Amino acid sequence: MAYPLTVEHDLEPTADEQRIALTRDFHLIQKLRGHRYSVDDMLVGHLAVTFCALRSALQGGSAAPRAATRSGEPPPRRVLDLGCGLGSVLLICAWALPRTTLVGLELHPEHVAFAGRNIRLNGCEERVRVVAGDLRDPATIGSLGTFDLVTGSPPYFHPDSGTLCRDPARAAAHFELNGGIEDYAAAAARALEPGGRFVACAGADAERIRQALRQAGLSLTFWQLVVPRAGKPPFLTLLVATNRADVAPVEAPPLVLRDEAGRRTAEHRQIRAWTGVEAREP
Repeated sequence: MAYPLTVEHDLEPTADEQRIALTRDFHLIQKLRGHRYSVDDMLVGHLAVTFCALRSALQGGSAAPRAATRSGEPPPRRVLDLGCGLGSVLLICAWALPRTTLVGLELHPEHVAFAGRNIRLNGCEERVRVVAGDLRDPATIGSLGTFDLVTGSPPYFHPDSGTLCRDPARAAAHFELNGGIEDYAAAAARALEPGGRFVACAGADAERIRQALRQAGLSLTFWQLVVPRAGKPPFLTLLVATNRADVAPVEAPPLVLRDEAGRRTAEHRQIRAWTGVEAREP
């Protein structure tokens, strides 16, 4: 069901919450200790909006494809963010696409409440809403209609790979307790318009990603490994897939977030600058 956005909520953070800048003029309320906005969300939101220009720059041999953020392709009419959490990817897209209608789907009640507050905080409840539901349920996905663009930043740690957080919302955001890339890809395939696009992140297991997309009937059209620090192995994959079959995948050079000294790289700073958030070092 849709979260009742007409209910009055306190849009000021409580003693155990904080308000952060999400973009130049959009903000996010989150817990001081708990699930928080992460670089994964920023990268997925940025890629979802700028993909067409990035692909064109890569195909044209640009040495700095991240500088290109505009293309001739019309913006999506409807966007669905799977497992929207606090609403960060949803709201980055809403900020960058002011004429687009957006829906966030979220299972965890606490996250549904936070996403609803953050939608109201940024005054975009007329075109953005959050729906409480399980992305693994085909009936729930079917009830939402179809979308030009589907996004998702699923958790990518297996429940047996570490100690689960005591905070259930934080645990669900990090560990695959309610589905992984396979479930997100299947949900996206059900929700996409013909020729639509699925933009997401996943772990660094390329074969798992490819298999998940194949099983969902999607074709990989773009992928990029993300490296946390120069010299370290990648921890994340950014991906774009479509339900079209006649696509040739484009591999972008790895995105390195920090150099050997731990400072943000030029590419990382450029993405932050795109959001309009001041890039402070380190």
